[in-house]
Parts: sequence; structure tokens; C-alpha cells
Amino acid sequence: MGGHRTKVAIVLVLCLFSLPVFLEPPAPNMAGSTIFDDPALSEIERSSSDDTIGKNLLVRIQHEDSGPLTSNFSRVMTLMDIERGALGGNDSTYSFDSPKVFIHRLETPFSSWESAFQDSNTSMEDASSWGDVLQPENEDGWCGQDATDSERSALQATLLLLPKQSNLGVACPQYAGASASQPPQSNELLWLVWLDSEEKPVDWSELISWCDKLTANSDYVFEPAGINVLFEEASLIATEDLSFIVPAGFALLVVFLCIFLRGVKIASITLGSVGLVLIAETGLLVALGQTLSVIDAIAIPIIMGVAVDGAFWYTSSTKSREDVRKMMFLAMCTTVAAVSLAMISEIKLQRNLALVIVLGIVMDYIMTRYVLEDVYMDARKQFELNPDRVQTTLNVGWVWPTLLLILAGVAASAPVGVEILDIHQFMPEEHPSLDELEELREKYVIASSTIAYIVIDINSQDTASLQALSLFYTNLAQHPSIIAYDTGLTQHRMVLGLPSSAPSEGDDIDRYIEDNPPSLLMSDSRLSDGSGTTGVIVLAVVDGEDADAAFSFSEDVDGLLDVHGLQGEVGGDLVTGIKAAKSFEDTRILQIALAGAMIFVVAWAVTGSRQQGLQIAVGSIAVGISVDGLASFLGGRGVSTAPAVLLGMGFAADYLSHASEPHPVTRSDFSARWKAAITSAALFVLISFSEFPPAKDTGQLLTSAIFVSVVLATALSFSLVSESTKIDRPVHNLAPPPQEE
Repeated sequence: MGGHRTKVAIVLVLCLFSLPVFLEPPAPNMAGSTIFDDPALSEIERSSSDDTIGKNLLVRIQHEDSGPLTSNFSRVMTLMDIERGALGGNDSTYSFDSPKVFIHRLETPFSSWESAFQDSNTSMEDASSWGDVLQPENEDGWCGQDATDSERSALQATLLLLPKQSNLGVACPQYAGASASQPPQSNELLWLVWLDSEEKPVDWSELISWCDKLTANSDYVFEPAGINVLFEEASLIATEDLSFIVPAGFALLVVFLCIFLRGVKIASITLGSVGLVLIAETGLLVALGQTLSVIDAIAIPIIMGVAVDGAFWYTSSTKSREDVRKMMFLAMCTTVAAVSLAMISEIKLQRNLALVIVLGIVMDYIMTRYVLEDVYMDARKQFELNPDRVQTTLNVGWVWPTLLLILAGVAASAPVGVEILDIHQFMPEEHPSLDELEELREKYVIASSTIAYIVIDINSQDTASLQALSLFYTNLAQHPSIIAYDTGLTQHRMVLGLPSSAPSEGDDIDRYIEDNPPSLLMSDSRLSDGSGTTGVIVLAVVDGEDADAAFSFSEDVDGLLDVHGLQGEVGGDLVTGIKAAKSFEDTRILQIALAGAMIFVVAWAVTGSRQQGLQIAVGSIAVGISVDGLASFLGGRGVSTAPAVLLGMGFAADYLSHASEPHPVTRSDFSARWKAAITSAALFVLISFSEFPPAKDTGQLLTSAIFVSVVLATALSFSLVSESTKIDRPVHNLAPPPQEE
């Protein structure tokens, strides 16, 4: 009776955990905050009054005939009308119609140009041609030493939002071919768009719909572009994959369970329990405030594959109920020990995915052990299990060490190096959007560059550090990695956030920054805790094509902060991505070794046998290093492949736990092991057909890992069989014990 109450209680608790999924369905996303930790951007998110920093999207604009754009005044005026319609929302032809997302800020070259012309007492809106605006002629243009703040902002917008080889015209007449009597000339340009919504994260796919609307209602082509848009496309690709893989995975389980378990009823119960565990786990994570990314969804088919393991051992093996219990507990503990190591990783992507997998494995074990065990043991009676003990007169003890050497050879021959954690790890290799990104990078400074965010601690009362801060800013601007524009007379490096002049005597940080005009990328560089300024933000535009240079830049900035006695953090997508890759490269072998050590300790503690624990740990490490090596052969070892390596070690520990048990091995036991492996592998093969690279790589690596693991476990079993024929160990009673009440 007590057992029945336990089953009901577990099912009710899982149902309770499931409620948040139905009340507030989660929407997995690909926001950078769900992939890696960026201390600088996190501090900006918490303390900056400028909530647009680092959240801009790009829109690329051309006329439908691909002809002149900025030199054609009527076309410029039309685009300004579209801009006003988007911001005002009164013109339904151009308005942003999303019910949940709105345009928080829109920056275009034209708005900056208009402000610059107004400083010369002219106006684009009041003119009928470029000639009306450009007279009287501004000989120095907007890049002269006496340029106003608005003119410098207009120059910045021209350099960033027009193609690199554009004729700058009045923006900088000192450039060859440019003239103060001509406007900047280009056949295309970019807009910067910032979206916002009440629900976070913001659904950036709404920008795609708006651009389609503008294209349909005008003579211009509006295309979303840039890294942030590609992350949104990657999220859509992953979601489409998931919508196919999950139902297809359940269908595969139906087929294999019905064939191997010989009954629709037992297969249905198993699938129902798997579904309940998945929904309950998702609901629990939502209730705990865990933000789920589309990468976490990769865990769903993995958990499905692990969940059926117990069904085969309870129903298809000749092991007693107690033996299966012990074996399943050992397998769960060693698998969790391996995967949980990623939960202390410096990389958020690895921590989150490991948490989802570990929680799913534990919940699967509880469901199998305490709810389904009796169902499976009853089903065993219907099977004609073969209790024939496997015996061999051959000396097969050499197979196990030989396989270990082969796996070590795979690891030793693998190429070295780790892929950078960037958009290429999340988009299919041949996807046309990557070609468009490369074209964009070739044309535009803002697309070929990346922004490094430097957060420096300084408060309003700390006037002593103000001079050091100014010197830091001056020295930083000389770094060769920072993009610069050279007029022939002056050179300006793209460093934003502080005035270029030194602070005056008696200035505090607030008064000093007030002299710095807002820039295209940041309106306020101060950080605040509500009671006063706590820091400043410095933006450096660096070359985004050279990851090693970006990494060196971040190290140089750290050194420069130390030289000037300042405390701060350096962040940004590329900088953080390369740091994550470097960290993983430095620690990946140590991570595998530590996972092996944890498996050894857990296996020894559960079994009480040091030899058994050592066998499981050594085999797991061999699988781990071989899967890590295989990752570099298949497409590149990277941050997103690391969880697959640890999970592969978990599978190895699982199967080796079965094989190392001091129990006579029967043909039914071999059958149970291979049926479980084939069923799980079928799901992983399915994942390997994904378009989403992290899912595809995980599927390929886990397919390899599970087959290597089952072969290694079989070899270990044969080694034990070979020893048992010499020692003549007693055969245990293979009949299942009486049913427990």
C-alpha cells in the first residue's frame, strides 16, 4: 500500500511541476545572455540609464533599381518620410504594427545630417534640392577641427552607415574625390534600429515582418542585416528543427519500444512517463526563473534516449530486481557525475545545458525506479528470456585494452584548436545569410567591426581618479586594433564615452561627462546605482575580422587599467566569445580528467569495489578523449561540443556500469544492453540531421559515443566472462524474485 501511495505522490508532484508550462509556455531564445556571461554587459544592463547599448539591429536599404540613393534628393526625402512614418505610427503604410514590440530608437544618416545642416542654418526638410542645403559651402566639412558636435556626429554616422568606399562629400572634403559642394554619395545605406517590449527577451523577428512591409509599400528594398538578426534566424532554425525532431523522436521510440518490448501497452506507458518528465522538468525550470535557450532544447531527445534504458534492463535482462536497481542507481550516479562537471563551467551555455540534462536524468530515474518498476517486472514474465550463460574458451582479455588504445589514438591524431564562439557556430555552414553577412562586412565599417565595452568603476566623489581615467582614455585611443579614420590632417580613432580633452580643475565625473556629446551608439556613458554615478562606459570599435587581435586588445586593456590604477571589465560579443573559446581550450583535457575522477569516486562509493570503479572511470575517460578528438574531425571542436563530450562519458559510465557488475552474463543481458543502445542511438541519429549546428554536432558525437560505449562495455563483459571460465564463479539464480507488495 505504501508503494502505491509513493507512486501516486510522485506522479502528482510531476503534474504540479508541469502547470507553469500550460500557464505561461516558455519561449526559448538565442539572446547572448543565455549563451555566455559578459560581466561588462551585465553591469551595463543593471546600471546604465541608456537601455539601448549593445541592442541595435541593422536594416540595409537600396532602391529597387539599385541606382543612386543619397545623391538623389527626392529619394532621400522619401526615406525621411518613411522614417517619420515608422516613428510616428500615424501612417499605416510604414508604421511598425507589432502588438508586443515597438521601436525604441531609430538612427539614420539623414537625421544626423539634418542636425549638422541646422548648425549651418540650413535644413533638408525646407529644401527642394541638395543645392539649397549645401550653400553656403562649408569648406572644412564635418571633419574639420572646428566642427560642431552635431557635425562630428554626422561624420560618424556617414562613416558607419554608408559603405566604406563611398564618396563622403561634405562629410569630409579632405578625402580624395570628395567636395564640400556635394552630399555623401552611395547606392545603399544602413539604419540602426532598437526594439523593445514589455516581455523580455525582445522578439527580434518582428523586424523581419516590418522590413517586408516597407519593401512591399515602397520603391525601396529593406533587408534586416547584421549579427543580431542572424542570431534570431538561428533561433528560428533551431525551433523548426525542434518542432520536427520531438514528434519524430517519439515516433521512433514507439517503433523501437513496440518491437523490442513486444507490446503497445508497455511502450505507451514508457512514452507517457517520458513526456510527463519532460513537461514537468520544463515547468520546474520556468518556476525557478531559469531562462531557457534553444540550445537547452537539445536536451529533450537526449533525455528521451536515456529514459528508456531502465525499460530494457527491467524487462529484457535476467538480472534480479535488486541487481537492476543497483545497476540503474550506479548508472544514474556516474552519468550525473560526468555531466554535472559542466555545471561549474565558466561558460553559461555549458552550465545551462548540463543543468537541464542532469535534472532530466534524475527525474527519469525516479520515475523508472519508483513508479514503473513493477510494471516492467510484470512485463518480464511475458518474455521468454534466455538464461544461457555466455561462455568462451578463447582468450579475449586483450580486446578491452586494445580498444582503449584505439580510442587514445583517435584523440592523439585529432587536430588541435578550438572554434571561436561566434555566429558561425550557430548557423548552417552553407546558409545564404552567412554570405550576406560577409558581403555586409566587406562594405560597412559597422558590420566588419565589433564593439568592445569597457566598464570602469568611478564614483562622483572620486575626483582623484578622474585624471587617471582621462589618461587611460587617451592611451586607449592609440591602440592599433581600434578602427580609425584619417582625413590627412587629423586622425580619429573610434573610441566613445568620454571627452577627448582633459578634465578641468574641480571637475567631478558627472560634470566631466556632460561635456561629451551623445554618440550614435550611446547617449549616456554613466553607470548609476540610483544614488549617484558608480562608473563609466567606454566603447571601442575594433576590427571584428581578427579574433586573435580582439583577444589581445582585451588583454591590453586589462593591463592598461592596471597601469592607471583603475578597476574595470572588458566585454562584447566577440571579446567574450574568444575568451570562452580560450578558456575551454585551456581546460578541456582537465575537464575530462576531472569527470573521470568524479566517475571513479562515485562508482567506488556505490559499488564498494575500487577495481570496478577504476574500470568504469578508465573506459569513460577513453570515450571522452576520443569524442573530443572526433569533434575536431567532424566540424571543429568548440564550446558547444563540450557538453556532448561529458555526456558521452556519462553514457560510457552507464554502459560500463552494466558490464562491470559481478554477475554472470547471459544472452538476454547482452540483448538488453544492445536494445537500449540502438534505441538511444536512433534518437541521436535523428538529431544529427538537424540544420542547427549545435544540435547536429551533438547528434553526431553522441551517436558515436553510444556505439563506442556499448562496444567497450561488451568487450569488458567478454573479459569478465573469460576470467569467470578460469575462476568458475557460481551462477546466480537468474529467476526474478517474487513480486514485492
